[in-house]
Amino acid sequence: MHEQLHQDAEGVILFDADLSPQVDGAWFDLDYWRERAALSTLGGGRGGIAVIATPAGECVLRHYRRGGMVAALMGDRYLWTGADRTRSVAEFRLLQAMGKLGLPVPHVVAARYQRAGLYYRADLITRRIAETGTLAECLAEGRLDAELAQEVGALVARFHREGIWHADLNAHNVLVAPAALYLIDFDRGRIRAPGAGWRMANLQRLRRSLFKLGAAADGEEAFDQKIWPPLMYGYERTLSA
Repeated sequence: MHEQLHQDAEGVILFDADLSPQVDGAWFDLDYWRERAALSTLGGGRGGIAVIATPAGECVLRHYRRGGMVAALMGDRYLWTGADRTRSVAEFRLLQAMGKLGLPVPHVVAARYQRAGLYYRADLITRRIAETGTLAECLAEGRLDAELAQEVGALVARFHREGIWHADLNAHNVLVAPAALYLIDFDRGRIRAPGAGWRMANLQRLRRSLFKLGAAADGEEAFDQKIWPPLMYGYERTLSA
């Protein structure tokens, strides 16, 4: 990555100049892409996700937005505690580090923050991974079997082995492609010292997500016989490899 910084009246942008020699504020403007017929889809979710056709290829633009009760008060504003601690720059750096480790994550393109007094707003652009669906979609379509569960366990273990903690490990953030699996959305994620406690808490978060989405429709006993054991087998085998 050839990392560069662009600063103007609208904010500060950190970007990979190997993918595009220049990234400015227009890249983060939905109307800019809409006027060029380059706004493919606009997804839902807390952050508002758009797929944009950029000179660097098809990308995903995500605007950071708070969830839960605090969203009513703060919306998309975050307390300023320094540039390196903004949500966008922190995730940019983490994705960059994971890419160097060879972990299956989206290629980061650019991050922006816009400071206004005590607060800031933030955005992130990553390369879109083609031909993927989420693990949640696989579950809804009845395609979560023992083989896929084992692959998911192995995927999580690869990140845990490097000390990567995903703040929101759930079935929506696991992408399933024909030849590989990926993890996405590392907002608030970080690199941690090895520890069984946070690793198991991460796995339990994924388990709760699968339950919530209906993986245990046939009962918890069936889930514990058919899905969770192969997932943990893939996890433990990969973690100790």
